[in-house]
Amino acid sequence: MTPKGFRDIMPEMAAKRRETINIIADALESFGFVPLETPIIEFAETLTGKYGEEEKLIYKFTDRGGRKLALRYDLTVPLARFVVNNLGLLSPTFSRYQIGQAFRGENPQAGRYRELTQFDFDTVGVKSPEEDAKVIAAAISSTREVGLERAKMAINDRENFKDLSIEDIREIDKMYKQTIKPELVEFVKKTKPTENLKKIFSILESKYSLAEGKDFFFDPTLARGLDYYTSTIFELKPNGKPEEQSIGGGGRYDNLIGMFADRPIPAVGFSFGIDRLTEILL
Repeated sequence: MTPKGFRDIMPEMAAKRRETINIIADALESFGFVPLETPIIEFAETLTGKYGEEEKLIYKFTDRGGRKLALRYDLTVPLARFVVNNLGLLSPTFSRYQIGQAFRGENPQAGRYRELTQFDFDTVGVKSPEEDAKVIAAAISSTREVGLERAKMAINDRENFKDLSIEDIREIDKMYKQTIKPELVEFVKKTKPTENLKKIFSILESKYSLAEGKDFFFDPTLARGLDYYTSTIFELKPNGKPEEQSIGGGGRYDNLIGMFADRPIPAVGFSFGIDRLTEILL
């Protein structure tokens, strides 16, 4: 037996995971991302105060020396800590990818485990729609390389929710799972892409030869990471349907790294959920 939410990876699945990771790594390197590894264990204070309500899911413990430690919850906060410890890498940008285990004390369900494998890639140091488009294009290209031809990226901008309460935003984010207030349905129907998104869509089409409707689409119901993302947000849908469970997600987070530094440092990134992705591919 294994603890609840933890599992053995059988040979067929392990082989598919390795194959998928190798394909995505090659695709990302063609976009200029370089590999990085960080520890599974961080100081607890490094992780706390970064995830909002989800902080309660962090595995924390005290070692024999009395140090308060934690298993990493994701790969992004460790990246932020790494960047601040190595600011010389920003020249002026740093683009990296990383594969690793993350741990979350949540209730296990289909496709979600307490130990998960993430494949992240991020660019730090650039606040430009050009970089958002590059990350989105790299994710779509990687998805095509592993064989998911129908996958599409759902894209939105947190700016569209600036006049709504957190409660209303959360309700909109669940629009495909439950009945929501009629006035919020009307709000969603009237919502259009922001100027920022229009620029990103134009770059995706002109520079990366991607097409709206075929490779990506505007989703005014998408509202991920309310305590985390600051502008562009996106999720990858395996068959291009907004109501589907995503196989990865990301966006722009221009405040997180600044929590570790004494100056603002913009960033944008994406994370594949390798567990869910390989289950679909098998």
